[in-house]
Amino acid sequence: MNLLYCNSLTHYSRYKTRVVNIGDIPLGGDNPIRVQSMTTTDTMDTIATVEQSIRMINAGCEYVRITAPSVTEAQNLEKIKKELRARGYTTPIIADIHFTPNAAELAARIVEKVRVNPGNYADKKKFESIDYKDDAYEIELERIRKRFTPLVKICKEYGTAMRIGTNHGSLSDRILSRYGDTPQGMVESALEFLRICEDNNYYNIVLSMKASNTLVMVEAYRLLIQKMNASGMNYPLHLGVTEAGEGEDGRIKSAVGIGSLLEDGIGDTIRVSLTEEPEFEIPIAKSLVERYTNRASHKAIPEFNFELPYNPYEFKKRVTNQILNIGEHNVPRVIADFSDKANITPATFFAVGYNYSVPMDKWNLTDQACDYIFVGDTKVDFEIPGTLGLIYNSKTWESLKNKTRCYPLFNTKEFLQAKNKSTEINFVSVDIDDLITQHLAFENDNTVVLVFETSNEHGMAEQRRMFMELMQNKCDAPVIIKRNYKNVSEETFQLHSATDIGALFLDGFGDGVWVNCPRPKGSVQQLPPGRGARNINATAFGILQATRSRISKTEYISCPSCGRTLFDLQETTQKIRTRTDHLKGLKIGIMGCIVNGPGEMADADYGYVGTGVGKITLYKGQNVVERNVNSENAVDALIELIKKNGDWVEKEERL
Repeated sequence: MNLLYCNSLTHYSRYKTRVVNIGDIPLGGDNPIRVQSMTTTDTMDTIATVEQSIRMINAGCEYVRITAPSVTEAQNLEKIKKELRARGYTTPIIADIHFTPNAAELAARIVEKVRVNPGNYADKKKFESIDYKDDAYEIELERIRKRFTPLVKICKEYGTAMRIGTNHGSLSDRILSRYGDTPQGMVESALEFLRICEDNNYYNIVLSMKASNTLVMVEAYRLLIQKMNASGMNYPLHLGVTEAGEGEDGRIKSAVGIGSLLEDGIGDTIRVSLTEEPEFEIPIAKSLVERYTNRASHKAIPEFNFELPYNPYEFKKRVTNQILNIGEHNVPRVIADFSDKANITPATFFAVGYNYSVPMDKWNLTDQACDYIFVGDTKVDFEIPGTLGLIYNSKTWESLKNKTRCYPLFNTKEFLQAKNKSTEINFVSVDIDDLITQHLAFENDNTVVLVFETSNEHGMAEQRRMFMELMQNKCDAPVIIKRNYKNVSEETFQLHSATDIGALFLDGFGDGVWVNCPRPKGSVQQLPPGRGARNINATAFGILQATRSRISKTEYISCPSCGRTLFDLQETTQKIRTRTDHLKGLKIGIMGCIVNGPGEMADADYGYVGTGVGKITLYKGQNVVERNVNSENAVDALIELIKKNGDWVEKEERL
């Protein structure tokens, strides 16, 4: 299978794109990966928009995007730009356009770049399925050509750049009817507009394939690059996960989607879309990008001379054996690491989802209770929960009198020489050298669960290469992906681990997660006891949630807010979260306006969409249930809707 979508799967190499000039900050080519964000103020409030833009720029934002939903807002971009320049800021401005070609044509004469969405620039979305014949489809394309060409000519005349930004949630009925709700449909949507640009000899273009589903997003970008390469194109790429949400969920989800592509050298500019103030997005984006400044100097990873044993354009989970509750059709397991603790008590397990009630002499489990705990050489002398397993270093395990739900961890040499092994599970830690030089001596042992480890700076690619080795040799042993992160902040740990591990799960690799972030010895404890372990455990479950590998909590598909937002998105999201965060597995879309609302909520169970000032429309799936609900009553109405459809449980029922 021809890779096409990146330069190499084993050596970090930036995918080379053409240079696009955006004001005095060029994009693509050998230029740094640029960081951008979008204002959330009313575009007609010139001073508020300027001051928020300045906060973004001072945080490191290199392009400022501002919504222009109508000609009136587009005209006001001139005042905003003039005020910014008067204050000494020359950062390029991008006009964000949906539905209104006349606003785009005006904005293209004022700002350095316009963003258009091919799903709604010339089409209106009615969720209609139309059986197009080829000639009818060509007539539709000609209609789009006539509508879009004037903007192309204006951009060409004024030297204005353009982003053709496909959103998974706003594909046109025409695209959905022909290609379905697929990555291919996203790519074709952009290529239709791109061909019109090229027919007019206009090439100052950036492309994006955004989605709230990280798997769809990554597949769409890969497929886009494959299609571009086949046609001799090399346009720069804007990366982003739409409606990522807030807090740690939004950060982890963004890192999974954006980071997976950055790891393969893909991406020329990124925007982290959080339901927070835009200046808070910038440090997250910079942290994601800065990892790749010197990545090309990483330790060499063995090349491979066989056909790629998986399809990077179509998700399929790697088939593995089932060993107890690991592998085959089981959800990925989470392993917590307490090996640095000299003493372990029942209270130690509180941080990883196990709450022991002394009066009732009973364990209560949360939805994010880990499955195994690595205790190293520290012996546990109390009865553990029945759903939990303990992992010991092999020599300590051998000395245990009671081995019930206790399992050994070997390195490769220890395992090959061991006389005593578990009859149930033997965890075997391997690195890439072990895997290749030991010739998979354990491949036929139906008790082996491999633990992949790496110290390579380009660790995701090295562990991916290890999975390829297993698949090439038809070894079906389950694999736990293990990563250690030292001397990093908790937020950096979240971003890096989500990138490294999430990327592997998006390719169908991994039967479990073992992630650790030990504090340096002698460091001052700055967090409450157990907080570090709690965050590490939450991050592991967050990665699995973001890759949709294991659902352990409510998922909120919430947009980052912009000048189109019709209510206080942050406050409303928090209100909804407070009342619904116990509804495990439920997906709730919270959208500030109608632009991406119904589409991005296509796989959400319920939707809360601003459709007018102080007015909310409630959805069940894609279907409108109640229109124009007063915002002060809308959260209550959403709860009633969930109850009416039988998806509600009271919090106390889940203890």
